[in-house]
Amino acid sequence: MGRKEKWFKGMGLAVSLSLALVGCGSNNEGNSASSSAPASSAPSSSSAASDGGTVKVGILHSLSGTMSISEVTVKNSEMMAIDEINAAGGVLGKQIKPVVEDGASDWPTFAEKARKLISEDKVAAVFGGWTSASRKAMLPVFEELNGLLWYPVQYEGLESSPNIFYTGATTNQQIVPSVDYLLEQGKKKFFLLGSDYVFPRTANKIIKAQLAAKGGETVAEEYTPLGHTDYTTIIAKIKEAKPDVVYNTLNGDSNVAFFKQLKDAGITSKDLTTLSVSIAEEEVKGIGADFLAGHLVAWNYYQTTDTPDNKTFVANFKAKYGADSVTSDPMEAGYTAVYLWKAAVEKAGSFDVDAVKKAAGGIEFNAPEGKVTIDGENHHIYKTVRIGEIQSDGMIKELWNSGSPVKPDPYLKGYDWASGLSSGS
Repeated sequence: MGRKEKWFKGMGLAVSLSLALVGCGSNNEGNSASSSAPASSAPSSSSAASDGGTVKVGILHSLSGTMSISEVTVKNSEMMAIDEINAAGGVLGKQIKPVVEDGASDWPTFAEKARKLISEDKVAAVFGGWTSASRKAMLPVFEELNGLLWYPVQYEGLESSPNIFYTGATTNQQIVPSVDYLLEQGKKKFFLLGSDYVFPRTANKIIKAQLAAKGGETVAEEYTPLGHTDYTTIIAKIKEAKPDVVYNTLNGDSNVAFFKQLKDAGITSKDLTTLSVSIAEEEVKGIGADFLAGHLVAWNYYQTTDTPDNKTFVANFKAKYGADSVTSDPMEAGYTAVYLWKAAVEKAGSFDVDAVKKAAGGIEFNAPEGKVTIDGENHHIYKTVRIGEIQSDGMIKELWNSGSPVKPDPYLKGYDWASGLSSGS
């Protein structure tokens, strides 16, 4: 935080990203806090979130372990948003004080740290998580204590909590359109490969239903534990199955092992298409573009996304974290989450959790990815879908997009083939 002041010197344009709703003002950063927020009446931790000139928020990501390859940069982008907001005057006249915790790639630890942030640190909101296992571990804690979690990563859908705002894609904003794209490209035979936890298994359940309804075929379905590093057997099965595409839901540093061993086995993107939903620019940098060039990904944002706000975002991130640093979808969604929370707080005129939730619906923000809007009914956001191809320089070239932001449909109620899956409310 010491270098923050240096970075912001002369950075008057740092907050060029605009909030498009009434009551969206500036945000701030600060010292410590633990007393009553303005107009707070809900039995939530936010009643003690602000004190004097500061308001506390939690930052909870895996800063160690197998998921740190992906989550550290999300933490960095959230911290940058806080720095920008604080430099511009804060939230309701208060500076934001982040309380940073390490989920350590361990789901019980996420639940434990979430409880600490809400009960002991008395934060107004928490920005955190990556895997669905971490989110599902935290969900009951936030609902029990009436805390507020802003979750920044694409996920499997079939969920909506009154205490979570989902700023990454739900299924109809990533997985479903990417499967449709592949089918339209003539890729009919799918090999499903994922890490063995809730997101890949649920995502693949949805994909199998979609393929069955649309003339595709699931030729194999394989899972490995998070952190798994030996893909020799899996690659042999891929060769035997002869799929048109490997749909990849591996997470964490397992992707490093898989793609390096795939290339060592003589298989490149020219021989076999893979489409990944958890590999973005940060992971490409960690794995090596040489191993990934030509392979496909599905997200809602790339560093190359052509919006005025993204040019500012990328320049500011590189100025803060180094010229070699890259931006990516989950960290952009984390950055966006901080600004959306700020807008909701200012619209509510309060840090109170229930007041913020009530105020959030309809808030728009000109994010680096383009305009996003909070859906007040399900706490997801409207997002533009983008299919991209990894380039030899580590950047991602957009091949297709949805043309406009897609309304979130976490329970896939708009798809007849998903009627047996969308049993949620």
